Amino acid sequence: MNVLVVGVGPHTRLNHLPALAAAQDAGLAGTVTGVDLPEAADAAVEYGTPGRPRRMAVVSVQPFPVSRRALPGAVRRVLEGLVERERIGAVVVATEPSVHLPYALWAMEQSLPVLLDKPLSVHPGASTDPAAAQAIADDFDTLLDAYRAARRRDPRMVVSVLSQRRWHPAFRRVRDLIAEIAEATNCPVTSVQSSHGDGQWRLPDELVDLRYHSFDRGYGKASHSGYHHFDTVPWWLAAGERPGKEIDEIEVHAACTRPADFLTQLTITDHARLLPGFSDRNPYTEQDLDQLTAGFGEVDVFLNVAYRSRGRVLALGSHNLAHTTFSQRGNLHPVPGGLYKGNGRIGQETHIIEQGPFQALHLHVLQTLHGDEDGIDRRAAGGSDHIELHVFRNDRLGLGWERHRALGFTDLVQGGGDSAVLPTQRSARTCAVTEFLSHLAGRIPRAEMASDLADHRRPARLMAGAYLSMSRRWTDGSRPTAPVVLDFHPAAAPPARAGHALAALGATR
Repeated sequence: MNVLVVGVGPHTRLNHLPALAAAQDAGLAGTVTGVDLPEAADAAVEYGTPGRPRRMAVVSVQPFPVSRRALPGAVRRVLEGLVERERIGAVVVATEPSVHLPYALWAMEQSLPVLLDKPLSVHPGASTDPAAAQAIADDFDTLLDAYRAARRRDPRMVVSVLSQRRWHPAFRRVRDLIAEIAEATNCPVTSVQSSHGDGQWRLPDELVDLRYHSFDRGYGKASHSGYHHFDTVPWWLAAGERPGKEIDEIEVHAACTRPADFLTQLTITDHARLLPGFSDRNPYTEQDLDQLTAGFGEVDVFLNVAYRSRGRVLALGSHNLAHTTFSQRGNLHPVPGGLYKGNGRIGQETHIIEQGPFQALHLHVLQTLHGDEDGIDRRAAGGSDHIELHVFRNDRLGLGWERHRALGFTDLVQGGGDSAVLPTQRSARTCAVTEFLSHLAGRIPRAEMASDLADHRRPARLMAGAYLSMSRRWTDGSRPTAPVVLDFHPAAAPPARAGHALAALGATR
């Protein structure tokens, strides 16, 4: 299966391309061709697996307004020429998310299976313009309608969303434990407390000048990595739903910080004192930055959510998504080739899931950056691979439950040998790519795929609810506003014609 990768930025080079190289080694992928804007398509991209370096040709396409819901004719002609010339059989969409929609719609029109990066879509000004926020929810409906039409034309069509925590062994274990207690007690999840920190220290001038994961388009943290949590939490909650206890509505209240707030927390003067040379580099005054960052997107956003069933609260959620958190950046100048994971970025997250009086699950990822020579256990707290799951169960009910169980890195590895999935984000991303290509090769049935597009209505609506709350508060002069209320029904899976969905797939292209 020859693959077209649309968008070859730092995220793609660090994650998608190594996974595709491994798939090539395993015979799941043929050629890999890249597409990007002219400035990113000047030279071939090097990628590969240890001992097997490769070069990927990158073809340029011209930028277009993000308001377009369909690709311009010139871009379509380039892509369709590549599909014909390179015999493309699948597409990975990994562009800046504001143009995910037109590329995904194009691929579905061409009956090309899609691996779509998260988030599904976003719109400029989503955190300041309620119409742009509402469009996030509308985009899902557009994508699902196109998916259903593509499935009617060709039942082999599949769109998988790369939100990698669905493949992460620790997050899957949490879901299984929730389902187990729900089956035994009929009790759903009753509360979720989730927090995630990016550990990205963006210096004042970089708020304006650094375009990677920037805030200048009117959106920020909730689009950068927040979608993982918009996806994971409903996915966990669904595991605890029981007949008569299905979530059908959410109430969302968001509070956020923006660049102006960050510059109050740490002023230009503070930065100049902490980082020698910053004053010589920084061309902006505080007044300049106030004007230049007006209307920028969220830096940190905290959500309070009520998940309702038939008018009653089934679960409460607090979802805290922060860009400004513990970092190990000590350098003044950003590392150009390391904007995704370099510059001291270190992700830390914690989830506490309560299931009535029966179960509490505490999942902690408490990592730091360090060298192997530092003598630090990579899998212990403070190590670069730390992850830990604590399982608490009510052992006084006579059901044979263990009071407390702690699961570390080794306990959470899924499978064994060369096929083992490690409890790391990179391993989970590789698993997502492998599953997508394995399905296309006829090795995995559709029913076993972890992240079909049709299952992402709830994450899209939770993301839209967050942005609607932020944007309404912005338009009301930053005063508190009424919470956003949205329906939260899951989407019905697209229908498929009778017959084997994978028959003769390899002969179609």
